[in-house]
This record gives sequence, C-alpha cells and structure tokens, in this order.
Amino acid sequence: MKVIFLEDVKGKGKKGEAKNVSEGYARNYLLPNNLAVEATSGNMKNLEAQQKSKQKKTEEELDKAKAYKDELEALTVEIKAKSGEGGRLFGAISTKQIAETLAKMKKKVDKRKILLDQPIRALGYTNVPIKIHPEVIATVKVHVVEE
Repeated sequence: MKVIFLEDVKGKGKKGEAKNVSEGYARNYLLPNNLAVEATSGNMKNLEAQQKSKQKKTEEELDKAKAYKDELEALTVEIKAKSGEGGRLFGAISTKQIAETLAKMKKKVDKRKILLDQPIRALGYTNVPIKIHPEVIATVKVHVVEE
C-alpha cells in the first residue's frame, strides 16, 4: 500500500515522503496514529503543492540572506577599546560586542551566528565571518581602534 508520511517514522520514511509499506502496517499503525495518509491522487497533488510552496519559500529566504549579506559586507564595524604597548588590548573584543555594535547600526545579528574562533586581542582590521543562512556566510570588517 502506498502512503504519504505526515510525520517522520524511524526506519520507514520522512515527513512528506511517499512510500510503499505493507498494508497491515499502514492500516493498523500509520493511519490510526495519523502518521500517514493513503496516497490517493488528491493527496499526491496536495503533497506536490506543499513541496512547491516550501521550495519557493526556501528560495525567497536564500535571496533575502544574499541581499543581507551584501548589506553587511558593505559595512565596517568600528569598536573602541583600551590598549597597551604594541597595539595589544586590555581584554578582548568578543562576539557579543560585535553583535551589540551591529545592533546600534540597525543590523540585527545573533552573537551565536558570528563565527569568531578566538576573541580579537589586537588593534586594527579583522575580517569576521557571520553565518546568515546555512548556505550564506558574510564577511564583515571589524576595525578596533584605541579609546
């Protein structure tokens, strides 16, 4: 019997997938527990429509992320910090400080999306990658200047 899965079923199929399963399994477990529906022509059309809308939505999100990437890459974030001899900072510039400075510039970025291996500990320019979308990573210039 061919069914369309409404939920992920371990070992059988993922949500939105159409597969053949044994009739007893479908009638006794999947259908009563609302884990799947029978794959009729109407249900198949609904599934295709859902997949098209989902694909369109992901493409729109990707386009928005690329546009936001261009906006972020045009910026130079300037952060003031106290420093000692040789341009070494007292302390360090963390992802939280970068996110706060971006927020002041009306660019909202979650500090967990800033991919900084180690905090910035010196004056000057540093390229900082920011993960906007799973496929889009922007690189922002952070300029640390002496206070």
